Amino acid sequence: MGQEQHTNGTNGVAKFHPDKPNPALFTNEKREIFMGTSPELNPGPSDCVVRMRCNGICGSDVHFWHTGRIGPLIVEHDHCLGHEGAGTVVWKGAEVTHLHVGDNVAVEPGVPCGTCFQCSSGNYNLCADVKFSGVPPHAGSIRRFHVHPATWLHKLPQGFSFSDGALLEPLSVVLHGFERSPIKLGEATVICGAGPIGMCALAVAKASGAAPILVTDLDPGRLKFAKNWVPNCVTYQIDTKKNYQDNAADILRTLQEAGGDQPRVVYECTGVQSSVATACYLPRPAGEMMVIGVGKPMMNEIPFMHISLAEVDLKFINRSHHSWPMAIRLLQHKVIDLQPLITHRFKLEEADKALEASADRNSGSIKIHIEDLEP
Repeated sequence: MGQEQHTNGTNGVAKFHPDKPNPALFTNEKREIFMGTSPELNPGPSDCVVRMRCNGICGSDVHFWHTGRIGPLIVEHDHCLGHEGAGTVVWKGAEVTHLHVGDNVAVEPGVPCGTCFQCSSGNYNLCADVKFSGVPPHAGSIRRFHVHPATWLHKLPQGFSFSDGALLEPLSVVLHGFERSPIKLGEATVICGAGPIGMCALAVAKASGAAPILVTDLDPGRLKFAKNWVPNCVTYQIDTKKNYQDNAADILRTLQEAGGDQPRVVYECTGVQSSVATACYLPRPAGEMMVIGVGKPMMNEIPFMHISLAEVDLKFINRSHHSWPMAIRLLQHKVIDLQPLITHRFKLEEADKALEASADRNSGSIKIHIEDLEP
C-alpha cells in the first residue's frame, strides 16, 4: 500500500513510491481510448494519495472521448479520465491532520482556488480557476493511485461501501439541482431522462415526497428499469414523430391522468436539445425548469416567447457545492439506495471496455462501476 511519509526535506514536495503498477484509463486528441501508465503523482504536503477502489463512468467521460471537448475544455493530448471515485488513503502529506492512512474516502473532484469572490461567497463550484479531476488538463481518478488535496476528500462512515462512495458525485450534483429548485411534499413533477442522473433525480424526488413523478426517455428499456425500481412512478416514451409541444401536451395529459397537476418544477436531466425544448412547455406559469443535464455549447429551438410569456424560470447548475455531507448521510441512513443503478461492474484493467459499454445504448447499462478490490 506504500509507506506513509511526509516531505523530502528540501522543497516541501512529498514523494510517494507505489508498490504496484498504476494503470489508468486514457483518451486523446485522436478520440481513442486505451489503458496506459498513470502520469506521475507528485503529491504535496497538503495532499493525500488514495488507492482508488471504485470509480463510476460519467457521461462526460464518454463525451470527452467522442467529441474531444466539453465547451472550452479540450483534450489536446493523452488524458486520464474519471471523477466519480472512492478509495483508501495510503499516504498523506505533512500538513494533513484530519485524515490518516487507512481512512476510506470519497473524492470530491473539484478543487477551487479558495481566494476568488465565488469561493469566498460560498459558490466554490463557480470558481473560474477550479481544478477538476478528469477534466483537461487535470488527470482523473480512473487509475490505481490518485493524488488529491486532503481538503476535498470526504471520510466515509464505518461500513460505507466503496461503490456507494463512487455514487456520491452524481448524487451531489442532483442534490445541488434540488437545492436550487426544491420540490414540495405532494407536488407533481417531471424528470426528463432516465439515465444515471435522471435516476438519481427520481430517487431524490421520491425521498422529497413528490407525487406523482413522471419520467420521460426515448429508450423503453430505461423506462422499464425506472418503473421496476420505483413502481409508483409514471413513465412516458418520447415520440420522435411528434414536435416538442405535442410531446409536452401528451406528458401533461399522462401526468393529469395519474392525478397530478401541471408541475411547478421540472427537472431536465439529459442536456439534449429536443428534451430541453420539450421540457420548456411543461412547467405551469410562474414555474421553473431546472436543467441538470450537460449539453452542447450552443442550443437552438428553445421556445423563448413561451417561457417569457409564462414567466417560467429557466435555471441551471454547475456541478455541486456543499452537498457531499448530505449525500453521505442519505446513503448511510438508507434514505436513498442507489445500488440498483449499478448494472455493470468491470475490473480496472478492463476500464476501456467499461467506457465502451457505457457509450453503447444496446448494453442495457444505467451506471457502470470500475473496481480494483484486490489487495
